[in-house]
Amino acid sequence: MKYTLQILLLFILFILGSCISQFIPQTSEDKQLLVVEGMITDQPGPYTIKLSRSLPLGAKSNATPVKGCTVSLSDDIGNTYFLAETAAGIYLTDNSQFQGSIGRFYTLHININSPANNHTYESTPIELKPVPPIDSVYYEKVTIQAGTNTSSAEEGCQVYLNTQDPSSQCKYYRWEFTETWEFILPYAVPNKTCWVSANSNMINIKNTSSISEDKIVRYPLNFVSNQTDRLKVKYSILVNQYSLNEDEYQYWDKLQNMSQQVGSLYDIIPSSVSSNVYCLDNPNEKVLGYFSVSSMSSKRIFIKDHFAGMPDPYSAGNCIADTISGGAPLPSGLNSTVWIIISNLMPPYVVTTYSKGCYDCTVRGTNVEPSFWTDNK
Repeated sequence: MKYTLQILLLFILFILGSCISQFIPQTSEDKQLLVVEGMITDQPGPYTIKLSRSLPLGAKSNATPVKGCTVSLSDDIGNTYFLAETAAGIYLTDNSQFQGSIGRFYTLHININSPANNHTYESTPIELKPVPPIDSVYYEKVTIQAGTNTSSAEEGCQVYLNTQDPSSQCKYYRWEFTETWEFILPYAVPNKTCWVSANSNMINIKNTSSISEDKIVRYPLNFVSNQTDRLKVKYSILVNQYSLNEDEYQYWDKLQNMSQQVGSLYDIIPSSVSSNVYCLDNPNEKVLGYFSVSSMSSKRIFIKDHFAGMPDPYSAGNCIADTISGGAPLPSGLNSTVWIIISNLMPPYVVTTYSKGCYDCTVRGTNVEPSFWTDNK
């Protein structure tokens, strides 16, 4: 009897599990809102404005670009600059005609030339505020796991930033960064050394409006763990610091809160984050995204240090499928689906692998050394 009940219970659980379907709640939100993304700075352009349509809740396709628009910028002294559409939904300024200037107010204008939505949009005028230089970017080793008799130590790297504005003109800050790192294959192959770059995918903001001194010390900008090979050879991080007005700071702050609240129907939704772009023809129409105007300062550091517990993605378990004698000619009848690596093992061997990334570093990165890489040997 007990055995029969167990079988019946398993059968019921199987039926229930097979009947699970995706639940997409009904909402009153518009399903295809205009999304505006773009920023101009006081650094040489070109600057990019990206226009697209938002997706309905539960949609899995890519956002739809908004093509064929007339996009322009105007300033507070009567100048107008038109942007050219270089790809679907991507609009660029002319580098020879326009560069942002500190103290000027800029407005974004968008005309959607579509029979289905022939509307005009504008941003609020935004002042390009000055930003101080970054005082310093530095790192400290962090112990992830101490070494024991049975396990090795593991270390990561915490990157910090210091900045200040004695003039107290910039009280709202935002940072972006680009990581670049070198990696080397442990085999004597043509494409042995490569570089990889990755842009930051987190929101880094800070304001000093509530403290007496416009100074930021030990801001934790980025933590580099031991889960990748970023720190194995040589690592660089380029940090861009932007000035914000209070409204844009509030926009990024709400986005940051939204990104931290996931998994509930009652979390903040994107349309609740106010944009600074609005529709002139229909003030009730919601627009997503933000048109940013900011000055920028930058600083790069290099890290070439030993960190315990760095991974080896090219270990025998990950790369080597087999080894054979390296004598010439190579044995005939090798499987055509494997790559041959000339190994530095002694005596000479060749290695066969099913992963092209073990043979050719350009699978992950580029074999062209970045122009700035020799800035720090």
